[in-house]
Amino acid sequence: MNIIVCIKQVPDTNEVKINPQTGTLIREGVPTIMNHDDKHALIEAVKLKGNGKVTVLSMGPPQAEETLREALALGADEAILLSDRAFAGSDTWATANAIGAAIKTIGKYDLLLFGRQAIDGDTAQVGPQTAELLGIPQITYAQKITADGNKVKVERQMEEGYEILESPLPCLITCMSELNQIEYPSLKGIREAYRNKEVKVWSAKDIGVDPTKVGLLSSPTSVKKSFTPPAKGQGQMIKGTSKEVAKNIIKMLKERELVGGF
Repeated sequence: MNIIVCIKQVPDTNEVKINPQTGTLIREGVPTIMNHDDKHALIEAVKLKGNGKVTVLSMGPPQAEETLREALALGADEAILLSDRAFAGSDTWATANAIGAAIKTIGKYDLLLFGRQAIDGDTAQVGPQTAELLGIPQITYAQKITADGNKVKVERQMEEGYEILESPLPCLITCMSELNQIEYPSLKGIREAYRNKEVKVWSAKDIGVDPTKVGLLSSPTSVKKSFTPPAKGQGQMIKGTSKEVAKNIIKMLKERELVGGF
């Protein structure tokens, strides 16, 4: 099975900071990682490929090559980075246009895997938008994938359980972290990724994408403002027996007029 996995390099959310004056992310000096859900999609692709091939595809600045090297170390066979100033500032729609054009350029594939969503945007839109642009079926929130000939069976996570869906190939699936366990690259995999494998870099011209459908000026949505909520005050420890603690809590709630009399 030939599988294309779309991955994204994202800021480590434990280190994200926002400039209070401009309301924009401070990216300088912030470590980056492979998006968690995308890594689960990649691990699943390596398990499903059989005698086929896993190609990882990402869009981002040149430093995103590091994340693609990690993907190669985890078992991907080929890596492609879409990197061009023309892509800068793309929203989800413009990103899907670029990703879709790149997939068409790659050519033959059986399955497209995306992470459910990226931790820096949480939109969960690029995967479904790409499927729509390519005109193929899509299944979102997959927690189990089974390949069966020319179709796949997927357990799709729901709020109160799951549903089982089948789709012919090719199709696009967005993956949950429940799909599998995180794996780490072996020393052999790391050596192969850096010594013997190539990360191809494609521009907007290479994939033949319409320049009016990518980039900031072509994006129909934009972020007006980003901010962090003000820090809350310190908590208060209440000590004593259970009865004493309960009595003190009730007293405090009454003083703040949060409860009525008892």
